This record gives sequence, structure tokens and C-alpha cells, in this order.
Amino acid sequence: MGKKKIIKQTTEEAIKETETQESAISKSSASKVSAKKFENGRVYVSATYNNTLISITDDKGNLIAWSSAGSLGFSGPKKATPFAASKVIATLAEKIKKSGPFNVEVYVNGVGSGRDSSIRSLANQGFTITAIKDVTPIPHNGPRPKKVRRV
Repeated sequence: MGKKKIIKQTTEEAIKETETQESAISKSSASKVSAKKFENGRVYVSATYNNTLISITDDKGNLIAWSSAGSLGFSGPKKATPFAASKVIATLAEKIKKSGPFNVEVYVNGVGSGRDSSIRSLANQGFTITAIKDVTPIPHNGPRPKKVRRV
């Protein structure tokens, strides 16, 4: 296998390396801190039988933050419970407490049990709800009927 060469780093080189790493870290963290403040926004709640997904956008529809019951660690049928929906709202409120938005329109989609509790917990977290709209798709006219039986 042979001998391995060990390279020793001088103190000057170590100081330069740490300075470059610190400057790279400060540049990346500075871009995250300079977030815009939003006054108005939209909250999209997708409550299915299997999960509850909630995303917060600005007025134009650009995503600010999102979360789901599955991403919080709920598993199986516990993801679609009202308790899980309230926990999702709590984590989203924690994420956006500095940047906003605080006046929100709520768009609810789906028939899961997290619909009502997500709206209630939004109001409890200090959001001002300006409008609630149900955008669940409703079938009209249904599927094509069967062929008539001929004897």
C-alpha cells in the first residue's frame, strides 16, 4: 500500500480558510434574512381523506410557506385529523410570524376532517380572515350512462 503523505496546515492557511467559510455563511444567511413583508395573502387548504396540506401565498400567488400533516411526523390515518390540521397551522404561523401575511383569504379544497379546524386555528393564531371560499370540485352531469340492453 505504501506510505501516506501527511500535509500539515500552517496557521496562516487555517485563518484564511476559516475567513472564507465565514464570509460564505454570512452571504447565504443575509439573503434569507432580507425577506419581504406581506400584508395580504391567501391560504390554500387541501383537506383529503389521507392528509391535510396547507400553503400560504402572497396576492400574486407566489408561495411563501407550506406544510402538511405528513411533514410534521403524523402517519397513517392520524394525518387527516383536525388535531393534525391545527398543528400544521401552528407551524406555518411560526414560520411567517415576521414576514406576514396577516390578512388572508382562505381557499378550502377537499372533504377531509381538517377543513373546519384549520380555519378555526387560523383565526386563533391571529390571522384576519377576509374571505372563505370552498373550491372543492363538484361533478355536474356525471358519467356517461350504460348502453341500453337489447334482447
